[in-house]
Amino acid sequence: MFTSKSQPHKIWRRLTSVLVPGLLTLGLVSYTAEATKTTTQAVNKTLITNGNTTISNSNQAELSELQVSKLNATLLPISPSLVAQASNKNRQGIKTNVLRMGYQQAGDLVRITGVLEKRLEPLGVKVEWAQFAQGPQLMEAMNVGRIDLGSVGETPPIFAQAAGAPIVYVVGSQRTANSGKGSAIAVPPDSPIKSVRDLKGKTVVFQRGSASHYFILRALEEVGLKPNDIKIQSIPNVEASSAFLEGKIPVWVTGDPHLARAEKLGKVRIIRNAQGLDTPGSYYVGLRKFAIDNPTLLRIVIEEIDKIQRWAQANPKETAKLVGQHQKLPPDVMDLVLSRRSYGLRAITPELIREQQRIADYFHKNGVIPKRINIQEATLTQQQYATITPPSISRR
Repeated sequence: MFTSKSQPHKIWRRLTSVLVPGLLTLGLVSYTAEATKTTTQAVNKTLITNGNTTISNSNQAELSELQVSKLNATLLPISPSLVAQASNKNRQGIKTNVLRMGYQQAGDLVRITGVLEKRLEPLGVKVEWAQFAQGPQLMEAMNVGRIDLGSVGETPPIFAQAAGAPIVYVVGSQRTANSGKGSAIAVPPDSPIKSVRDLKGKTVVFQRGSASHYFILRALEEVGLKPNDIKIQSIPNVEASSAFLEGKIPVWVTGDPHLARAEKLGKVRIIRNAQGLDTPGSYYVGLRKFAIDNPTLLRIVIEEIDKIQRWAQANPKETAKLVGQHQKLPPDVMDLVLSRRSYGLRAITPELIREQQRIADYFHKNGVIPKRINIQEATLTQQQYATITPPSISRR
């Protein structure tokens, strides 16, 4: 009796010793294959950067197989706790599940291409976008905690800091030969105004606290005029554009794509563009707490911005078509916009901070902001910048 009952028991033990590890292996291979598929889709056939190691898609698949082999050797089942541990490891330096990005009316190639969504989805981070007329409105939203990160010119963060906003400079933009070409002091074609000197006593329209604010003050200074020599009317570009085209605005300080559109319609004469202006350029600015809590996330965002800008610079025709479709602008307008657009990021360095401090001091000297601000108070430590700034980003 004992022998006849034990024989099936032995057979069952042998079967389970063979089948169970095999089933575990199949489950693990299936899980890893799905993870690899998700990762491959997320990077969109680009490079995957993990810390200081860059792995191609093909190597990623090989690495996954190696991981499977090692795990099979230990015959460990896939438990929820192991998955959670792996997920937590991938999310080190990421405390948020939602990245709230702000962009201006002129559009944002990062948003249009969806590169952040593709990269962050596997990490469990959703991207939300909010559109603003110009930089001052974007900074106001950041000040009240509506967004985490956004791109603005050199002026809006100065005004935001003066108002007590808890912001930090995340990464800057490179200055190139094209910098300033897409911004101008413009008048109607038949205007009697021929030069910046002729602006004395005239009404000049621009968004107060925007990059145009610094531009017009410096342009006036160059010809010996002062801020109180003109009458300032603050109107965002998106609202001023139609009024200018209808001949209701005598002088307009604006930028692309509004400027390019007016040029192609033959409705504008430029009396001075911002080329050669002594400005450090634009920045990505973020909420301080967000930046401190999410260094890994910021590094990923900077990497993706850098990649898409490099692609746009190398593919102007494709970029013009892509952006033009979203902004509903004619091809000739987009060609003009891109012909004078600057690309490239610049790391936040002590030199760049000094440049931005000079702009802030200029506004204070001219009575535009009520008190002197210290730009250093709106920065991270050099160690923190080293963590969030990829080595591919220029330091000049």
